[in-house]
Amino acid sequence: MFEIIKPDTKIDFMGKSKLFFLISGLAVLLSLILIFTKGFNFGIDFAGGTVVQVKFEKAPKLEVLRSNIKKLNLGDVVIQNFGDDREVLIRIEKSNKDLNMVANDVKKVLAESFKDNKFQIDRVEQVGPQVGSELKKKATLAVIYALIGILIYVTVRFEFIFSVGAVLALFHDVIITLGVFSFTGKEINLPIVAAVLTIVGYSLNDTIVVYDRIRERIKASTGKIMFLKLINRSINETLSRTILTSFTTFLAVLALYIFGSEVIRNFAFSLLVGIIVGTYSSIGIASSLVYMIKKDR
Repeated sequence: MFEIIKPDTKIDFMGKSKLFFLISGLAVLLSLILIFTKGFNFGIDFAGGTVVQVKFEKAPKLEVLRSNIKKLNLGDVVIQNFGDDREVLIRIEKSNKDLNMVANDVKKVLAESFKDNKFQIDRVEQVGPQVGSELKKKATLAVIYALIGILIYVTVRFEFIFSVGAVLALFHDVIITLGVFSFTGKEINLPIVAAVLTIVGYSLNDTIVVYDRIRERIKASTGKIMFLKLINRSINETLSRTILTSFTTFLAVLALYIFGSEVIRNFAFSLLVGIIVGTYSSIGIASSLVYMIKKDR
């Protein structure tokens, strides 16, 4: 049977741990600098504003719609297809106008721009700045609670040292993913928070597989074996499973990113980044952190 990665690989991952820490340290530092200086491009969920969902009889030209909506001076406006190419989502951020006034203004522009294309407004919603601020707080707490839950779970299943390594590795994954979003200027909304939590779960799963093998090796070892070699052997034995699982998942998410609609593209992009960073941290960071903490005790 053809195997991409042999199960008996003997790559010295622990010997490269200093290099991994250097790369990760620089990536986390750069991400934090971007987050605190450039910040994020928050979507309407967090920044507040108005959403208008319109369904046309025929697919409209978005360029025409964008140019005409801009004439209303409603502030930052994002127009994209929602579902199929006949449905359009118009997001007007930080508008101070009344909800009905915004809806009427948009309706007039649509009627003037697409006289031969019937349409109906399916939804008009408004999110105030206070609500957006509350959602930011709850989204942050959701990630923090998830990390605390993981800390408790891994402590119960393994031991506290392993849980510290897992949580630090997950923190590393989240910070770098958010740093990429800050750098690219891609919009952050509630689905992205869901994606971050998905990344946390995905990366943890890979890390637990390695930790399980380490625990099995500790139980099976009859003589004295260096903890460093034991970790190295465990990572190598699970390497094929980690790489192949991540690769197949990456391909599936890549298909969503390429062929999916605009609405799902940012979600897929965050997962792509998370899969790459999470796989790297599961192999090069999580177990190295355990060894670094354990050897100093």
